[in-house]
Amino acid sequence: MSSSRQHNSGPELDGPEVPEPSHAERAKTLVYLQQTGSLSTLSRKQPGWPFGSVMPYGLDAEGHPVFLISTMAMHTQNLLGDPRASLLVTPPESRVDPLGAARVTVMGSVTKAPKEENAEIRARYLDRHANASYWVDYQDFGFFRMAIAEIYFVGGFGSMGWVTPADYVAAAVDPLATASANLIHELNTEQSETLLRLARTLGDTEVQQATVTALDRLGFHLRLTIPGRIQGGRVAFPTPVCNESEVRDSLAGLAAQASAGLQVLHSL
Repeated sequence: MSSSRQHNSGPELDGPEVPEPSHAERAKTLVYLQQTGSLSTLSRKQPGWPFGSVMPYGLDAEGHPVFLISTMAMHTQNLLGDPRASLLVTPPESRVDPLGAARVTVMGSVTKAPKEENAEIRARYLDRHANASYWVDYQDFGFFRMAIAEIYFVGGFGSMGWVTPADYVAAAVDPLATASANLIHELNTEQSETLLRLARTLGDTEVQQATVTALDRLGFHLRLTIPGRIQGGRVAFPTPVCNESEVRDSLAGLAAQASAGLQVLHSL
């Protein structure tokens, strides 16, 4: 007889909730950090079928995706027939652990941007895609913008939810956004033993590996490798951090607190 297992299963938690950014904040941060996604449009040639395209994108002042596309492109022809589309955005680490990494699907209607907004949109787009200056003035190219209808955010195993356009627009990009990738690499390579001791002290003593999968101003997510399962968890910083030095100091403080038996807010 076979038995079923649920991912991210572990001991029941009855302590205080561990603070973390909202799905709206995490979604906006991810969209801000990346520059290319997968745009799915509705095919004109095969009605009702989705058509996927690799798509560089920019952002307007509120965070709506902006595209510089040619009328000759199939995705543009699809959008002119039906503006409904979705943009899937994933981080680089998804190539290593696609299901454990965060991702966001932005759904909305993609239409030609108003001419009076082209100057601002152009400047913001070229700031992210300098090479596009070589073809931005071609007659068949133009700026299109997605009016967001809904967003679905997945933060990894067991973390997911819908985000409204209003919450997304109001959300701020995390202050560690541009530093997080380097910090995560540093923690996983140079502080792996500290992370492992912290995970064993706070959670299961049989943890074999503890890997940081996401980091923000309020704390960090861990993927724990335990015999028979992989478990996700989160550890909160004692106070919000806003730069790399504060992250390093906070991790050292957390390890010392845990070793001394002092309370560390966590869900492992």
